[in-house]
Amino acid sequence: MNFADEVKNAVTARAALLVIGVLGLQLLFIASYVGALHRPDPTDVPFGVVAPRQVSEQLVTRLGDLPGDPLDTRAVSDAAEARRQIQNRDIDGALIVSPTGATDTVLVASGGGTVLASSLARIAKEAEGPRQRAVRTVDVAPASPDDFDGLSSFYLVVGWCVGGYLCASILAISAGTKPANRQRAVIRTAVMALYSIAGGIGGAVIIGPILGALPGSVWALAGLGALVVFAVGMITLALEALTGIVGIGLAVLIIVVAGNPSAGGAFPLPMLPDFWRAIGPALPPGAGTWTARSIAYFNGNAVTGPLLVLSAWAVAGTAMTLLLSMRHRTTDGDTPRRPATTTTTGGSSPA
Repeated sequence: MNFADEVKNAVTARAALLVIGVLGLQLLFIASYVGALHRPDPTDVPFGVVAPRQVSEQLVTRLGDLPGDPLDTRAVSDAAEARRQIQNRDIDGALIVSPTGATDTVLVASGGGTVLASSLARIAKEAEGPRQRAVRTVDVAPASPDDFDGLSSFYLVVGWCVGGYLCASILAISAGTKPANRQRAVIRTAVMALYSIAGGIGGAVIIGPILGALPGSVWALAGLGALVVFAVGMITLALEALTGIVGIGLAVLIIVVAGNPSAGGAFPLPMLPDFWRAIGPALPPGAGTWTARSIAYFNGNAVTGPLLVLSAWAVAGTAMTLLLSMRHRTTDGDTPRRPATTTTTGGSSPA
């Protein structure tokens, strides 16, 4: 056997295609992470302005026209309303102009991302400098001292996502990538649900009572974790049922390559380029990270949309998994065996 034949035996056409697919995922991983995170600039950050009526409109316009368009400014009636909107996650910060003194106040929320909070404080001070105004910073939703750069919620969600697609991958390939018949699909779904509950509770307990890295309700975080794990796991099972082992790679593409850098973890969404900012809230890592931060620092506000996103992934994955299983109606998922035959002098007949 010559070398070419050895190569053909060692690397099948299917294996070669899978290797090419892995190479594509690798390059997309690099492009996605570097593209999203190499130059974080705040753009169109929702920002309130509280100022005396005679200067309010002018200040809103001036801050909104800063080079690079870092702020999406809007007038707010008073400081209490600005705090309320920050707590509701309608805006990310606000400038409170003193009507009598020379010191203004910029409100930020480092619980939503310390990098963004620092950027807003810097922008406000630079903008007020030419007016000879001093600016002090007040953090109305401070990140925990044990939550460095506000990253704990992001890593928590990443861990849940990793557990979801790894568990689903194991369930899908444990029987040699046999297609799931209806019974097997129901069993895998039930196992995925039990795993999700355990993973959600375990992650919440580790990051809260054990490490003290993230405040907020342990049970609320546990419920979020169960939903994240189940959503990711079921969409992985659905993709595997649809495309075979390639589905695992597609799940990695959606969750890891596209989802993680656009989740607003290392840099909150207003600091990401337009493409990643657009897709982030629609993917499980982004929806999970936003919700975890809301539970920890914003009294659970503004979570309806992200929870609906996660629920949609979970429902779609479950429905696809069960519907695709109906293509395989045999009880063991294998091709039905033909009846054995015996040969007689008159020919063959069923045994």
